[in-house]
Amino acid sequence: MFTVMYRSFILLLTFLFYTAYHLSRKPISIVKSELHRNCSTVIRPADLNITNNATWCDWAPFDQDNYQALFGVLDNCFLVAYAIGMFFSGIFGERLPLRYYLSVGMLSSGLFTSLFGLGFYWNIHSLGYYAFIQVMNGLVQTTGWPAVVACVGNWFGKGKRGFIMGVWNSHTSVGNILGSLIAGVFVSSAWGMSFIVPGIIIASTGILCFFFLVESDVFVCQNDQDSGEAEPLLQNHAVNTSNGAISTEPQEVVEDHTEAISFCGALSIPGVVEFSLCLLFAKLVSYTFLYWLPLYISNVAHFEAKEAGDMSTLFDVGGIMGGIMAGLVSDYTGGRATTCCIMLIAAAPMLFLYNSIGQRNLGTTIGMLLVCGGLVNGPYALITTAVSADLGTHESLRGNSRALSTVTAIIDGTGSIGAALGPLLAGLISPTGWNNVFYMLITADILACLVRNTTFSFLTSL
Repeated sequence: MFTVMYRSFILLLTFLFYTAYHLSRKPISIVKSELHRNCSTVIRPADLNITNNATWCDWAPFDQDNYQALFGVLDNCFLVAYAIGMFFSGIFGERLPLRYYLSVGMLSSGLFTSLFGLGFYWNIHSLGYYAFIQVMNGLVQTTGWPAVVACVGNWFGKGKRGFIMGVWNSHTSVGNILGSLIAGVFVSSAWGMSFIVPGIIIASTGILCFFFLVESDVFVCQNDQDSGEAEPLLQNHAVNTSNGAISTEPQEVVEDHTEAISFCGALSIPGVVEFSLCLLFAKLVSYTFLYWLPLYISNVAHFEAKEAGDMSTLFDVGGIMGGIMAGLVSDYTGGRATTCCIMLIAAAPMLFLYNSIGQRNLGTTIGMLLVCGGLVNGPYALITTAVSADLGTHESLRGNSRALSTVTAIIDGTGSIGAALGPLLAGLISPTGWNNVFYMLITADILACLVRNTTFSFLTSL
């Protein structure tokens, strides 16, 4: 009884936590089109003595012709710091109380997100300032994913893990949607608030975490066991004996290791390397859409910043459905890798079609964004949740329950390298035409599928 209640509570609580993490990452993609605008279409106040009509409404230093490269710098300051920090975050997460670790991480994220927005009110025009804020925010945001996956993994077994985590992982898309909508409210009037409000929200969830998070089910399950209502999550059930009878005697429980797994030990778990490389390319595609889709819609469909941001949320709505579908199918078939590969292969032609015909009319745009979002984010969601949890509790660990955070960090950290490369490449390639950006994304999707299968075949032949 208590276990069921606490599991539901932990799912809800960790859902809110990571929704806040992603909510605070989204504003930069919405604000880009406001920092560099088509000033010829903006009514200029009569009392302004401006000599450069082309850039008078831009926010320096993003009023230069290389503004896309500068936006790429900001994206990569966050993403490179995030990728590097993630490899260390899992190690810390295994050794520190998750409640304190998450609380400090969310409070720090709130601080640095708000500092970016305060640059508007402090009239700061230094690229170095915004780049530094992005680096620091990238580092502190690494506290989130390994910790929340470890919490959920501690509470749920493998039976329905794909479906449960598929539903739960919708926090990523929900956070992106809310971040877009909140940032869109302020972007045209005072873009600083597009960062300050999300910063306050994630800091508030950090306080919530400190007071209410329960890290594992050990004490709750023991309470239920004493009352005869439930069994601990990892306890062995009755099994057949050698003469075919059912034994109800307590089975030998493998002693939980008190020492957390090493980095190299986590790498040696079968499947970690393959899925890490697969996620590298899958996350490259997902994060390119995260950071550049509103600007693409604004440039190609000629929407204003707010309308482009609102339209981009459809990609995340599709991502919610794709993540749930991927988890449900992988639970039913038992083939997590197969599910990922099929969705990745299907995503390639859909991306091509979206770039070719996706802006013809509103109905086509909505439909293509939903389909592309589902196919792109489905494999990404499955790998970072159910697959990571499966590998972090792999049978080769022989009962060591202190590997989940490290394994999750390795997989997501490798994927974050792709997340850093995608927006960087988009910033460098987009001046040559958006078609080339989509060719890059299609190639990455195909490589995500190929590298997983090729690496698996290579490692099994050793």
